[in-house]
Amino acid sequence: MRLILLFVFFHLAHQVLTSSPTQNGPRVPAVIIFGDSIVDPGNNNVLKTIAKGNFPPYGQDFPGHLPTGRFSNGKIPGDFLVSGLGLKEFLPPYLGNDLKPEDILTGVSFASSACGYDPLTDVISGVIPMEDQLKLFDGEYKEKLKSAAGDERSAEKIISDSLYIVCTGTDDFAVTYFTTPFRSLHYDVPSYVEFLVSSATTFLKKLYGSGAKKIGFVGLPPIGCLPSQRTAAGGLSRECVAVRNEAASLFNSRMQEEIQKLLMGMVNGTRIVFLDIYPILLDIIQQPQTYGFEEATKGCCGSGKLEVALTCNSLTATTCDDVSKFVFWDSFHPTEKAYKILTDKLFETYLPLLY
Repeated sequence: MRLILLFVFFHLAHQVLTSSPTQNGPRVPAVIIFGDSIVDPGNNNVLKTIAKGNFPPYGQDFPGHLPTGRFSNGKIPGDFLVSGLGLKEFLPPYLGNDLKPEDILTGVSFASSACGYDPLTDVISGVIPMEDQLKLFDGEYKEKLKSAAGDERSAEKIISDSLYIVCTGTDDFAVTYFTTPFRSLHYDVPSYVEFLVSSATTFLKKLYGSGAKKIGFVGLPPIGCLPSQRTAAGGLSRECVAVRNEAASLFNSRMQEEIQKLLMGMVNGTRIVFLDIYPILLDIIQQPQTYGFEEATKGCCGSGKLEVALTCNSLTATTCDDVSKFVFWDSFHPTEKAYKILTDKLFETYLPLLY
């Protein structure tokens, strides 16, 4: 009898340890995201900015074929994250939506496409700065959460136990530094990296001060391999631009150092995990066939070399015949398929460290 009970115990323990989040309920009560177009599900729809994707062909493969404002043909990482955690199917934008109490309780995205750690990046695009995204969270959202949760103590627990994702910085290099002269005249690459690292570190400190205890900080991708960057500075053969990749790598390295310093001054139980997407996306780009792709140098929309946002629209740009063969949807953003592979890799490698 004891042997049978022992067997049952170990069997149940194995199930608990190896089961997915959706089998035993969500590991976290909510997901809160701050950042740019990689994780913006439509907040920019209500802004006066050209950084929008709320028109066809964006969203052609999203349920209902709806152009929601997501910069892809379908779902984006935030959607895969919350569905993988068993919270809900899609992560909604905070702005422009009639959010239900359940949406508030399980999380939203405050991300604004084309924002950055550099305030000038936000000015150039006319979008919501990271600091203002945090203010929305600290003010309006927390009040709504308190109302939806029923009392302040329950709301505080949700705030403390939730998973936070910070994801921006690409436009700081791709647009502000390498495309305009405003920063490159005054900073070399290493000093601009330090400027961005300081800004990003300040944001993490403020987010921690707002009650976040589980933070996933997304590093920069290989910026020089984005189709738009290949076109702008990759020569006639449109090679990956080494200096832009090196800038991204330097930022990633410095942020990992700063995160370790930050953790030393924070209470026990606080987790800030650097989510290194650079090697994952670079491997997909360099070995597309391994992942079921055929094209990794151009986007599916239009020529695939420059089109993004307003220039990627169904009136002036046709799309590729088979989007599943493409790593990139437009000249800046991956396809739903590529996002899914990327998010799955993050789940597998990093997210268990945040639970």
